[in-house]
Amino acid sequence: MAGAGKKTEQVYQWLTAYIDEMKFSGNLKLPSENALCRRLNMSRETVRSALDQLAQEGVIQKVKGSGTYVNKEVALSRELGTGSAPLKIGLILQGQDTDANSELLEGIKSVLPAGQVDLRVFFTDNKFANERRCLQTVVHQNFQGFIVDGVKASMLNPNLDCYREIYRRRIPVIFYNNYYKNLRYPWVIVNDKECADQLVGLLIQAGHRQIAGIFVYDNYQSIEKFQGTAAAMLKRGVEFQDDYIKWCVSDEAHDQRFARSIDRFLKGLPKYTAIVCCNYMIYRLVRQVLELQGKRVPEDCSLVCFDYSGKDWEKERITCSVHQGRKIGALVATRLMTMIQRKDCEDKNYTCVLKPKIYIGTSIRKVE
Repeated sequence: MAGAGKKTEQVYQWLTAYIDEMKFSGNLKLPSENALCRRLNMSRETVRSALDQLAQEGVIQKVKGSGTYVNKEVALSRELGTGSAPLKIGLILQGQDTDANSELLEGIKSVLPAGQVDLRVFFTDNKFANERRCLQTVVHQNFQGFIVDGVKASMLNPNLDCYREIYRRRIPVIFYNNYYKNLRYPWVIVNDKECADQLVGLLIQAGHRQIAGIFVYDNYQSIEKFQGTAAAMLKRGVEFQDDYIKWCVSDEAHDQRFARSIDRFLKGLPKYTAIVCCNYMIYRLVRQVLELQGKRVPEDCSLVCFDYSGKDWEKERITCSVHQGRKIGALVATRLMTMIQRKDCEDKNYTCVLKPKIYIGTSIRKVE
């Protein structure tokens, strides 16, 4: 029951932040329950419980035969935080991995002094327009600092003017996971190239040569993982083959329908003995596809996964890099508080590159 309550709270927080962003727009209709279940990878019962809570608070209302709508008057008068704390910090998340977000939030809150900081959470859904709306909304509300997971960071971002305006106002910002290289702000990331070298090295050490990989191309982290994967193969004398790599955008990685595309990709390969999954969401889809194809892990196919954000990696016995959300949260919060105290806006040794946390399970078998 405790786990169910925590999941409901995660959905409630996501919906609250989503509503806070859209309350100024003309579109006040929420996505359907089915769409929310797919989007958040949560059960209908969990989503409905969170919606019921918002309905009881008067924030939303359900119209039979039409859908669920935001009560704009209530939403506009409702604050996410108490508003009484001396410091106000914005946390801008992609919002697509609820497990990772939960861990990150716990890490951030473990550092922020109680009663001293009003933490406001915003979700971009990894979309430029949402990020711009978040930045424009919060920049005029006297925020003292921001923690940001960049949107489509491997692409040219159209919102850099917003970040430059924040910089002009001398407001500290720190990025995590995804950052924009042409800004002066610091970041906290995991060394994904080193991580790839270790994970792919384990596959090659076990005799694997036909290695497939699924990566996200609009995500800075995933590009680093791909580059590390290719480098690890070439370094060990294994031929890199473009046809064995499948690319997707971030939105697809969170959509159950993408499983059909993965199925076609794997069936189209002449032979593969292992798959590299660039994140936890891709991993879950791959496991689903392999099960439907009647293939076992590791007997028929070996797997490794980057950034496993679920808490069951030991039970799953998956060889992976464990997502360090709580540690990253504590690091970005500590650094941002120091930046605020020192009135620093530039990276003065605040950037931190973490070593990967590798768990060696039983998802790799030795091949001839």
